[in-house]
Amino acid sequence: MISIRELLNRMRWDREYGRGDFAIGYFDRFEKRIIVVPLGEVRFPPDDHSSLVLNDAAGEPLSIPLHRVYEVYRNGELIWHRERHLSPS
Repeated sequence: MISIRELLNRMRWDREYGRGDFAIGYFDRFEKRIIVVPLGEVRFPPDDHSSLVLNDAAGEPLSIPLHRVYEVYRNGELIWHRERHLSPS
C-alpha cells in the first residue's frame, strides 16, 4: 500500500491526479472519531514533513501528525485508509 506521505505528494504535485476533489479524515483524540476536512482547508508546513495544519472550530491552527490521518477521499470515494485503532496517541 502507498504511504500517506506518498499519496499527499501525488495529490499536491501530480496535476492530472490532483484535479480531483479530495478530503482527508483524521482521528481526533478528544472527540474519539474521524473528522473529514476538504483538502483545501489543509496546509502543509514547508519545514515539517510529518504533519499537516488546519484551523479548529475557533479558527486556531491545529497541527495533525500524519500518523493520525486515517482516510483519504477523492470525489467522495474512499481511496486510502489505514487500520483504525482508538487508543490515545
